[in-house]
Amino acid sequence: MQTNFTDDQLKDPGTARANQILRTCVHCGFCTATCPTYQVLGDELDSPRGRIYLIKDMLENERVPDEKTVKHIDRCLSCLACMTTCPSGVHYMHLVDHARDYIEKHYDRPWSDRALRWVLARILPYPTRFRVALLGAKIGRPFARLMPDARLRAMLEMAPKQIPPVSRNDDPQSFPAKGPRRKRVALMTGCAQRALNTDINDATIRLLTRLGCEVVVAKGAGCCGALTHHMGKTDESHATAEKNIRAWTAEIEGDGLDAVVINTSGCGTTVKDYGHMFRNTRLADQAERVAGIAMDVSELLKTLEIPEGAPQGLKVAYHAACSLQHGQKIKSAPKDLLKRAGFEVVEPADSHLCCGSAGTYNLMQPEISKQLKERKVRTLEVKAPDVIAAGNIGCMMQIGSGTEIPVVHSVELLDWATGGPRPRALGQPS
Repeated sequence: MQTNFTDDQLKDPGTARANQILRTCVHCGFCTATCPTYQVLGDELDSPRGRIYLIKDMLENERVPDEKTVKHIDRCLSCLACMTTCPSGVHYMHLVDHARDYIEKHYDRPWSDRALRWVLARILPYPTRFRVALLGAKIGRPFARLMPDARLRAMLEMAPKQIPPVSRNDDPQSFPAKGPRRKRVALMTGCAQRALNTDINDATIRLLTRLGCEVVVAKGAGCCGALTHHMGKTDESHATAEKNIRAWTAEIEGDGLDAVVINTSGCGTTVKDYGHMFRNTRLADQAERVAGIAMDVSELLKTLEIPEGAPQGLKVAYHAACSLQHGQKIKSAPKDLLKRAGFEVVEPADSHLCCGSAGTYNLMQPEISKQLKERKVRTLEVKAPDVIAAGNIGCMMQIGSGTEIPVVHSVELLDWATGGPRPRALGQPS
């Protein structure tokens, strides 16, 4: 794609990066075949190729974003399926993130949009605040249908029926390895996950220590910054990410770390991008160092040789989170681990398509999200599984709100298969 940025425009690092990305696009349109919003809406402007044209026009002309441009960019899930499909290597993630930052700085959103985005940014990344909000949503859930705004209804309907107890395992501390220590790793305990499902971190700690890892929850680490980053609130997301970089750097320079382990794949995609996010800052080297040892829990487990398990007699439908398969290019590891542990693993049709969760997408774009959820649930249920497994809390909440089949994190099943407790979501055996 030909671009016409001026020399002055290219002095801005974000614009310079956007220019590089735009020039790699050859207009082939392969991305439209795997774009969930294009599949649902059928509008070229709701495809990556269409959004690229809108972004190019907006940035080159330095114009104030109009409602049409913002609408179509807001509709992007950032599922990154387009990056898996693209034969030219267009790094759409960096491009759309820069566009969102530009929109946030130059577009005056309607007050209702500003209010919703402000509330989400002030609540979701903070576990205690989120728990309080979940309690309020639980009380208001029976009245969801009376809400005039579809986004408010979505917020109430997505609230879990049961709010899990607080886990002290999320507090800064160290968990020694069982037996000889093979690795020392920092576990990212996250933010929303600590309010929505405390079983995941608990299972991860049990499993990793059982396999010879000392697990550290670093003081000062918290939200990865993804939720605000994808809203274009760059200052907020970078401030949050900086805390993580400093916390994990202190561990690296202290007793050392073999990995920063992440069991929420949406967070993993962001942490692995810290080097890019901080490339022009004083933290560039530290950010690159942290990003270089960031691993999804399935990546680490592949190196730890989980013992081969006897057949469990349980059919597991594996849902591949977009942030894992497209953002981090991890496709076989979770399935291989589950099979090795003795589970029968099946996959739904069109497993490359998003479930519609995408961070806060299901709250800000509920109509589109609902259609994607319904399609994903149908393809999972037709496999008649005993349980659905995923590697991302957002996907788990999204899919779980549309089916009666239990939904668990893959690590919960692996923990159970290697001596841990039966996942709570499976209930007691009959």
